[in-house]
Parts: sequence; C-alpha cells; structure tokens
Amino acid sequence: MTGWVRSLRLWFSPERVRADGRTPDYRFSLANERTFLAWLRTALALIGAGFAVDQFLPELRWAVRAAMALGLLVAGVLCALRAVNHWVRCEQAMRRGDDLPVSRLPAVLSLVVALVALVMVAVVLLGREGNW
Repeated sequence: MTGWVRSLRLWFSPERVRADGRTPDYRFSLANERTFLAWLRTALALIGAGFAVDQFLPELRWAVRAAMALGLLVAGVLCALRAVNHWVRCEQAMRRGDDLPVSRLPAVLSLVVALVALVMVAVVLLGREGNW
C-alpha cells in the first residue's frame, strides 16, 4: 500500500493514529486540533473569496475573473485537504516523539493569495476606465 493511500485511510479512522506510539500531552493534541480548525477556516475564507470574485465582479473580463476565482477556489480545496493530512501527520509525529512534519502549503498558499491580491490592486487602480 502506498503512503498516500495509507494516509488517506487514517483520515477516516483516527483510532488507527492512536495505535502507534504513546499518548502525547493533551495540550499538544488540542493545539494540533486548533491548528486543523484554523486551516479549515482559512479554506472556507478562500472558497468564499473565490465565489465573491466570481459573483460580485461582473465588470471584469471573464478570463481575469475566472483566473482569480479559480485560484482562490483551488487554494481553498487544497487547504481543506491539507488540513486533515497535516493533522494526521502531526499527531503521528507527536505520538512517536519525532520532529513535526514540514509543509510547502503555507508558501504555496501565500503565493496564490499574493498573486490574487496583486491582480486586485491592478483592478482597483486601472479598473475605473473599464479596461478590465
């Protein structure tokens, strides 16, 4: 079984996460859970922003609006999926006494949001002429 499939199975059976290692301090497990919820809130915000761009900026050219909306929606989907995967990986690392896993998602997410923000700045500055 590949690591990805094994990880996916752990998403839906968290009791298997507890089968490995020893129980960490509950404060760390609860902090891991709060981080998971923060990622989910971020995902919901990105998805909401994607819908807002698509629905409330009809004056933009379709390609610009769709690129911005899809960028935000895809980032929201990735953020939601990564949230549960990161929770499982952190819980396993804490139970085993390993270092916490690293992730590239914060960098990718930051780049997507920054790119959309730059496009929005251009829309605000140049959009008054109706060129977008």
